Amino acid sequence: MALSRAHRRDEVNFWPGFVDALSTMLIGIVFLLSVFVLGQFFLSQELTGKDTALERLNRQISELTDLLALERSANREAQENLALLQSTLTREQSQRSRAEGLLQAQASNGPAQLAETQKALEAEKQLSARAQATVDMVNQQIVAMRRQLAALEEALSASEAKDRDQQARIAELGSRLNVALAQRVQELARYRSDFFGRLRQVLGTRPDIRVVGDRFVFQSEVFFDVGQAVLKPDGRSELDKLATILIDLAGEMPPDIPWILRVDGHTDNRPIRSAQFPSNWHLSAARAIAVVEYLVTRGLPSDRIGATGFGEYQPLDVANTDEAYRRNRRIEFKITER
Repeated sequence: MALSRAHRRDEVNFWPGFVDALSTMLIGIVFLLSVFVLGQFFLSQELTGKDTALERLNRQISELTDLLALERSANREAQENLALLQSTLTREQSQRSRAEGLLQAQASNGPAQLAETQKALEAEKQLSARAQATVDMVNQQIVAMRRQLAALEEALSASEAKDRDQQARIAELGSRLNVALAQRVQELARYRSDFFGRLRQVLGTRPDIRVVGDRFVFQSEVFFDVGQAVLKPDGRSELDKLATILIDLAGEMPPDIPWILRVDGHTDNRPIRSAQFPSNWHLSAARAIAVVEYLVTRGLPSDRIGATGFGEYQPLDVANTDEAYRRNRRIEFKITER
């Protein structure tokens, strides 16, 4: 028993040491891993900062590149401007030299040229003064013309307004006049119809006296012999009847009706050549005048009667027969307006 205990005491126990060694090694590994992780973390942070710095540097490089390009462009423009300025300076120097030469030449010409220049300058001043005076005068004329134009426009406007008023009044008066004339024409037509009716009753139905439209037509043989302009006794008696009717009618008509008895003489187309009547015009006019003069002697007012000669130029029948000649030789009576 005691031997067994001694034997167990003599045995070596390696397990606790192994555990301690293993724990120590594990702790070391964990430490190393921690150090590695921390190193990776700081390394990644550093790399991230470097990337950011690198991007910033790239942007700065790009900006510097743009600035460099702008500076180069500005440099080229500056060089071009410098070249232009140099060219301008050279030209100015050349002009200055030429001006100095001209000045020296003028200075060498002496006071004569200076006097001439002053004279020309004085003439230019006088011309300018005259031109200014002319301009002032023209401006005054323009102002006066504008005033006249304004006055004319005002007068024109007033005239147009007055003209419109007058046109309106004229239109009104014209309308009233037309109405009055229409009334007078109707009255004249009524009296003319009355005249025709009375004359028909007095003259009866004679073949040598007829009504054509608005006229009484008498054959010339009723009043005159062939080729003559002296009233026959029978013709005077017929005119007496006509005068009586006309005088009565004139007394009945209102004095403001502008009527007139027109006496028209007509001949045939056979020529007449005599000392008394060179043409049919003379014969027709003489016959119409003879009738008018006789009616005036019978009391018809002279201002209510008129004579007209038509010769052979208003025929009723264009045939060349005795019947046509007889019809065309006529005296016509017509009551009409003056």
